[in-house]
Amino acid sequence: MVKRRRVVYGMAVVVGALVCGVSVGWAETRLADEVRAKQIAGLRFGMFICWSFSTFSGYEWTHGVEDVGFFRATGSDTDQWCRVAKDAGMSYILFLTKHHDGFCLWDTDTTEWKVTNAPLGIDVLGELRASCEKYGLKLALYFSEGDWTWIEGAVPEDGLIPGSRRFGDPIWRTGANAELKKAQLEELCKRYGPIEFFWMDHAQGTGGLDHAETVAWVHRFQPNCFVGFNHGAPAGRLCLRERGKPGPIGDVAATRYNAEAEASYQGYLVAEFTYPILPEHEGGAQWFYSLPKHDALCHAPEKIYRDYLGAVEHGNIFSLNVGPDYAGRLREVDVRTLGQVGEWIRLGYALPE
Repeated sequence: MVKRRRVVYGMAVVVGALVCGVSVGWAETRLADEVRAKQIAGLRFGMFICWSFSTFSGYEWTHGVEDVGFFRATGSDTDQWCRVAKDAGMSYILFLTKHHDGFCLWDTDTTEWKVTNAPLGIDVLGELRASCEKYGLKLALYFSEGDWTWIEGAVPEDGLIPGSRRFGDPIWRTGANAELKKAQLEELCKRYGPIEFFWMDHAQGTGGLDHAETVAWVHRFQPNCFVGFNHGAPAGRLCLRERGKPGPIGDVAATRYNAEAEASYQGYLVAEFTYPILPEHEGGAQWFYSLPKHDALCHAPEKIYRDYLGAVEHGNIFSLNVGPDYAGRLREVDVRTLGQVGEWIRLGYALPE
């Protein structure tokens, strides 16, 4: 089993793997902004899938993992994810490729800290790409910019457990390696495209490549891919509203973490909002699968459908977060709830005031 260690391949090796090991079966010509913005806004509704170490830790952020075997999923039913999304009236999957812990959910050549070295042993993103094609869904990707495996020096032992004295220590935001960030984004663009948009999480810093440079780098490989950042220096064409709600671009009341950018940045063409299907609760994670005791907990379909209608009204896209369980499947309550939402979408149901 692969133990935690810093694996930083020389860039010649990384680039060689990208060039020699990948066959890109599609190419893009950059579309006019207004054309591409209309396509992105037309996505409307999608499923944001978070599945990683935090699925098994019971915490939103998971420090201190020493072995990839911590990701002990017994299956990965990407067909189920996509089938449920399609039945819910969704048009895309937004997939977490890497959280702050650096564990990669694709078969990367940049590190051994990856899902193909875990007991599951499969390229989850590759399987999901195939399932998206099978069910006629588009693919978008979440990517944590900062990476705790890139931190130089020792991390504080008393900062490993949420609530501990140094859990929020500034050292956690120092995981930066611009060349590895670029190599990972290049892999994702070349191996799993086309990617509709990147959802960049700035919670642990830029990863050593600033936001304008990150957008430019992605566009070298996919010029029509929208890129957004949940906070930090604004850049790109996509406005991200983590735990947000529907509203026109510039509506600072619709965002929780990005109000300053919404108020002042002029480059946004489309706004996305997201929140977990799990309501607030005590114990366990929220963006990831929580604990079995929360298996019946779910937002009401009326709330989700109302926010879908708001997304349509304002030209937003709505990425509803769900977390596959230990077996790599969506919970039954998620399936039932999303099925109801999908039925209302197909009927054009008018909710009571």
